[in-house]
Amino acid sequence: MKTDVLENSHQHAFELARDFVYADNFAGKFVQAFTMAEVLITLGIIGIVTAMTLPSIIGNSRNKALEASLKRNYAVISQALDLYQAQNGERIKRGDSQIGNIKPILMQYLKTVKDCGMGSLDPDACIPNYGLDNEDNSQVYKTYNGKRTIRLVPFDDGQFVLNDGSLVLLENPKGGYLYISVDVNGYNKNPNRLGQDLFMFEIDSKGRLLPMGVSGTSYYSETEEYCSPSSTGDLNGAGCTYRALTDKNYFKNLPK
Repeated sequence: MKTDVLENSHQHAFELARDFVYADNFAGKFVQAFTMAEVLITLGIIGIVTAMTLPSIIGNSRNKALEASLKRNYAVISQALDLYQAQNGERIKRGDSQIGNIKPILMQYLKTVKDCGMGSLDPDACIPNYGLDNEDNSQVYKTYNGKRTIRLVPFDDGQFVLNDGSLVLLENPKGGYLYISVDVNGYNKNPNRLGQDLFMFEIDSKGRLLPMGVSGTSYYSETEEYCSPSSTGDLNGAGCTYRALTDKNYFKNLPK
């Protein structure tokens, strides 16, 4: 009899579809198991909690990856510029007409997997630009808050892809300013927003690689005009790089 009761208790322990009671042969007690309704309610609650928290977890993971990739790219490009100086005895500087196009210089010191051409009037470019408001311009990138597509003029003097998938975009008018921008997770991955995964740097007259947005760079603004959750400017996000590198909460507060 005791053997039959024990075998039946083991069988019914896996039958959640029904109420059951089994005998505890050691303590002489009876234990009430969960009903199917109770199990379904519990699973429903777990599902709701998961649905509420999973997007936040995924978002936090992605933002940490963007932050790490930004810092890594900053270090890699800085190292490339240092190597150029070590081999040539001078820094690359803004306004130096001796430099010419900076693209082939950088590609010598960086590990690249794809040459995207120039960008300006270039149908083979990764991010082509045919002029202001041209309908054939790339629509890949939006501003920091996503309100509009970005103006492409500061990104169309050379483009190439690094071995980790990051896209480098250059602005290098002869004898003018020097911008080096990086999409730190590649142009085929979202969010594709200036100041969220696309970041700008500027080489100054002393040859320093400065994060855009620091005082003295082209897109520095005391009013945060170039890194604003509300601005409708077509280069909103250009001045976010400095904050992204110095504000520990920056990536936690990106506009949706």
